[in-house]
Amino acid sequence: MKMDFSTILNQKRETVIERWIEAVFADQQIEATNELTFNAVRDSLPRVLESLAAMLADEQLENFHVIDEASLEHGVIRAEQGFEPAEIAREYRLLRSVIFSELEADLVQASPEDVLWAARLIDTVVDEAIARCFDSYTQSRIEELEKLKTQMQLTNQELTRLVRASHDNMSKLTHELKTPLTSIIGYADFFLRQQQQPDLKDSHAHLESIERVLRSGRLLLRLINDTLQLQQGDGQIKLKMDCIDPRTLIQSVMEIVEPLIRNKGLEFKVDCDRSPQLVQTDPLRLQQILTNLLSNAIRYTERGYVTVTIETLEDHQWSITVRDSGIGITQDDQKHIFEPYFRVDRLPPSGTDQGTGLGLAVVSQLVELMQGEIRVSSQVGQGSTFTVIFPLESY
Repeated sequence: MKMDFSTILNQKRETVIERWIEAVFADQQIEATNELTFNAVRDSLPRVLESLAAMLADEQLENFHVIDEASLEHGVIRAEQGFEPAEIAREYRLLRSVIFSELEADLVQASPEDVLWAARLIDTVVDEAIARCFDSYTQSRIEELEKLKTQMQLTNQELTRLVRASHDNMSKLTHELKTPLTSIIGYADFFLRQQQQPDLKDSHAHLESIERVLRSGRLLLRLINDTLQLQQGDGQIKLKMDCIDPRTLIQSVMEIVEPLIRNKGLEFKVDCDRSPQLVQTDPLRLQQILTNLLSNAIRYTERGYVTVTIETLEDHQWSITVRDSGIGITQDDQKHIFEPYFRVDRLPPSGTDQGTGLGLAVVSQLVELMQGEIRVSSQVGQGSTFTVIFPLESY
């Protein structure tokens, strides 16, 4: 009569499982168990052993579905626990060893045919269990890899957005610093040329040039500090409203752009006859708007004039208009001039500085922030007119 190895294995199941787990923990090459508890390692092992015993009772080597189901579950669990493939292979090698060790006394009493049959079946079933375990383990790893890939793509997109935002902020800062720096350089050059003329030393013009350099330097420092606060905060510019005389602010901006006007020999006119006496605004932002508009007008005007007009309008509004006799802007370009990094392709004959394409984008953002609107009128070869309209009081 054939020995019932299935019943014997079921009777010794708990002993086999305990010895199996002890062997797994004792194996120095299975490092995944270092951070696992006894129950975590045991998890699906009883099912694998039950399936093995069921196959020994069935005696049909083709009916692997029982062991397959248990081994597939085992592979998923081991993937979640962080086992390496080599560690799983060693785990099943230890299972084979423990089973034959526990069945040794019974195998000695069995017939040679029963021993060969049992050994062959146990080896085949364990090999099948390893194969199915690796199938589910590999699939779990692939799914984990896909999730990781997706997460990395999202992270990369976020990093790209942050880098782009940082780049945009730095580009805007560079653009905003350009005009006051040019003013400082222009006045410093004028100051040095005066120094070379002994009869002009300590003159009123000499002291005025130094004062203008200081004012431009202070503006530069405010822009830097403001950008640093913007980087550290929530990315939103906060207005600092105050009641000011716009004519005084115009005078400050004129001093900043005066070296640019002088270098190109342009005529510069300011009309404040209809200017309001007081307006509620953010002085620094208004200065940025006007400085950018004037810088653009000067850059694209080779000869002729640049004018600034301040007017009081109806409905509690006021406006600043910057006109130039420059190269003008095509109708197609006018649709895009307020977009970041957009630049007009055409330059005056002597023009070498095409700018960053951020000036008008900065102006547009600040005007909107200050509850205003900006309008443009231009014809190629006949100059351009930019008008910004603000409420006299902020709401």
